Amino acid sequence: MAEPVREFAVWAPTPGVVRLDLDGVAHPMDRGPDGWWRTAVPAAGDARYGFLLDDDPVVLPDPRSPRQPDGVHQRSQLWTPPAPETGWAGRALPGAVIYEAHIGTFTAAGTLDAAIDKLDHLVDLGVDFVELMPVNAFSGPHGWGYDGVGWYAVHEPYGGPDALIRFVRAAHRRGLGVLLDVVFNHLGPSGNYLPRFGPYQSAGSNPWGAGINIAEENSDPVRAHILDCALRWMRDFGLDGLRLDAVHAMIDTTAVHILEELATETDELAAQLGRPLTLIAESDRNDPRLITPRADGGYGLTAQWDDDIHHALHTAVSGERQGYYRDFGSLETLARTLRHGFFHAGTYSSFRRRRHGRPLDTAAIPGHRLLAYTCTHDQIGNRATGDRPSDYLSAGQLALSAALALLSPFTAMLFMGEEWAARTPFRFFSSHPEPELAEATRAGRRAEFAEHGWDAEQIPDPQDRQTFVDSKLDWAEPGTREHARMLALYRDLIALRHTEEDLADFRLDRIRVDYDEDARWLVLHRGALAIAGNFGPDSVAVPVTGELVYAWGSPRVGASATALDGESFAVLRTTTPQGVSGRGD
Repeated sequence: MAEPVREFAVWAPTPGVVRLDLDGVAHPMDRGPDGWWRTAVPAAGDARYGFLLDDDPVVLPDPRSPRQPDGVHQRSQLWTPPAPETGWAGRALPGAVIYEAHIGTFTAAGTLDAAIDKLDHLVDLGVDFVELMPVNAFSGPHGWGYDGVGWYAVHEPYGGPDALIRFVRAAHRRGLGVLLDVVFNHLGPSGNYLPRFGPYQSAGSNPWGAGINIAEENSDPVRAHILDCALRWMRDFGLDGLRLDAVHAMIDTTAVHILEELATETDELAAQLGRPLTLIAESDRNDPRLITPRADGGYGLTAQWDDDIHHALHTAVSGERQGYYRDFGSLETLARTLRHGFFHAGTYSSFRRRRHGRPLDTAAIPGHRLLAYTCTHDQIGNRATGDRPSDYLSAGQLALSAALALLSPFTAMLFMGEEWAARTPFRFFSSHPEPELAEATRAGRRAEFAEHGWDAEQIPDPQDRQTFVDSKLDWAEPGTREHARMLALYRDLIALRHTEEDLADFRLDRIRVDYDEDARWLVLHRGALAIAGNFGPDSVAVPVTGELVYAWGSPRVGASATALDGESFAVLRTTTPQGVSGRGD
């Protein structure tokens, strides 16, 4: 039986001649006026192919390769997505709890299929979405995934595209949505052949290398490359949304920003599919335009990460002040951030040595458009030794920060293992096969950590495979007494978040925060619920009272105040929904 005729196409305006290499046989291609080369030839559904540019005998992978079975330097392979799944209505973001995971270290095997076996743990925990760190194809067997070069392909050591399909459908059967971290702001240094094809990269640069050409000459096909990739994950793989890495590094000077364009097309796809789709930006600009509706002049993204919330919480419990933490640490800072979403909102940032951010309209933007977290892959992995908060905070401090993040008016996010206070580190690791890249990575990490005052000798070698192995979760830990207690706390807090009516109100202008800097207590009021926390080591009387709903420690509720143990919290149902009198924000 003859193989079906398939069309092969590639945008390659730079070379003068492009040929298709199909299973080792070269075929001529025709160039169109738009820089696209096309040909149609018989091919099996799993055929290996690539492109020959000019007189170079080296076969290059397809920039839109759906699969790289032998790595990012070898031929691509055809792959056809299965028929769409049925019966999944999707999940909306408001009120949700997200669980961030790295496939390579989430389980001992480090594959998508192995991760399926842990989905019941997430269901029992009560989370709503699992967010996968990048799974696009990158060079080497293991890494964080942010050095991807095959944006359309799934990293083969994780199981390839079919394994991602299996994972998404297994999650959906359990009622879990799946989000995917995608990187459109730069390309990795190993296996990046796109400049050979055309002007995919810009003249400018960002901290990770050359930027992406989304606004310079011949940028329209590059923008389409990004948009088609993003929509493909949600359409062909059934994903429920994307986390967009470091969007501040996507420099777009056109009248319609590419993020706005992506949001528009994502909404159209959601309407076609009949289920909600989510776009979450990572941005360090504190710019409300990202999450402001397009009708009101914004980009219309669903939500964005909010590092100010993390910094305010982390410094309040840890006392750390190095690097970008230097403007944080007081309860006043924490109170302002909980109430207003951003701490830096047109205010001076001593770390940046300039004004930073813009005020958020708390009457118009609900809190669920901001993500709150006590740790992320960045906030752990970008420490010198990849140590988690559980390595240097007390159980009470961990519990207190978890309560404020999970019971806050923001979308909550956990990082894998946080829920049981995992003691395994999450370090930065890579596996560049080129010696010069390996050494450049080592030197870059040493220089970056020196800026934070860490000793370079403490930094594990990112190229050492043991650094990767040490970062794998230990799934025996949740069964031990110390970790089981923390896991029970997280389950209880997430259950409260999902069942208490007052916690479903995300209007930031309804939030009140009272605090006493000297006594080290803070109360977050959400309707009739008061989350009272003691950040100090000694017992303190907090001027709030009511019915005790939940607690860490042994609170004593009195007629006019509640006594809290050091480093503890209590959730109270009060009769004064707007909070108590006293110093507040």
